[in-house]
Amino acid sequence: MKILKLTFVSLFTVILVACKKEADVKNAKNDTLMVKKDSAVIPETHKEYYGIYTGEFAGKARMHDSETDEYYEGTDYKKISLKINRITKDSVYGQSIVNGNQRPFRGIFNEASKTFVLDEPGNDKTDGRFEVKLKNDSLTGKWTAFNTKAVNAPSKMLKLTKKEFVYNPNFMLDENSDLIDWENPKDFTEKYTDEESGKTETYTSSKNRIASEAVFRINASKQKLTEKDLKNLRKLDLEIIKNSVFARHGYSFKKATYRNFFEQTEWYIPVSANVDNDLSPMEKENVVLLNRFIKYAEDKYDSFGR
Repeated sequence: MKILKLTFVSLFTVILVACKKEADVKNAKNDTLMVKKDSAVIPETHKEYYGIYTGEFAGKARMHDSETDEYYEGTDYKKISLKINRITKDSVYGQSIVNGNQRPFRGIFNEASKTFVLDEPGNDKTDGRFEVKLKNDSLTGKWTAFNTKAVNAPSKMLKLTKKEFVYNPNFMLDENSDLIDWENPKDFTEKYTDEESGKTETYTSSKNRIASEAVFRINASKQKLTEKDLKNLRKLDLEIIKNSVFARHGYSFKKATYRNFFEQTEWYIPVSANVDNDLSPMEKENVVLLNRFIKYAEDKYDSFGR
């Protein structure tokens, strides 16, 4: 009698499990039908406008002169990318990428005037509204911060061109690139001796880091680097060679030092705030080696006017 009771309980459990699985399958089918139904209700439009628009992002701002330690009214220039991912009758979805900050946006497209109004979420102090007009493959217009007191340049103009991002391991800095790091000047105490009087005076000189031409020949995306390749390089050389790997994958740099180098090229398009998973195994190994050398390398400084 006890064995019969156990058998009945086991059979009942099996039936319950089978019913649950059947219900799960039905629910999954219903979810799939709902997605298909929703997709049919809200079709995508103007797919020809999808893509990356990149270019100048500039506005009046309070600027700091690191040499004199003074502030002045100037123009803050940056490079920005707007990625339009989806357009429906009622909404536009995409992302803005600037200064290593990647923000989603949602807005509307006016087909008659060919204009977009795109709002970032608003929960970050750098969020704002883009109002841009489409003409051929260009977007022009303005961006206005939601919190005008929280940012240095609360209103900026945009001039963007549609470009297709393509990873190319052959991309390098242009050989006519400015190899000076203008963002991190360092003060040095120096001495001057007057030949006639023999009097020696000390003074402070502000100098900037400079890179060597090694950045034009060493490619960490194409060659497996060795200690011999790196042992005599300056710290800035190593930083540029390393960050060239990330620039080729479309990384949006937070540090102005690196933005200034790569924005001198035609090929650099910031498309993401994180490209770690896009690096090849060799690139990852080279980055580890470069980081090891960067830790102990020294810089070369010189004086430059600007």
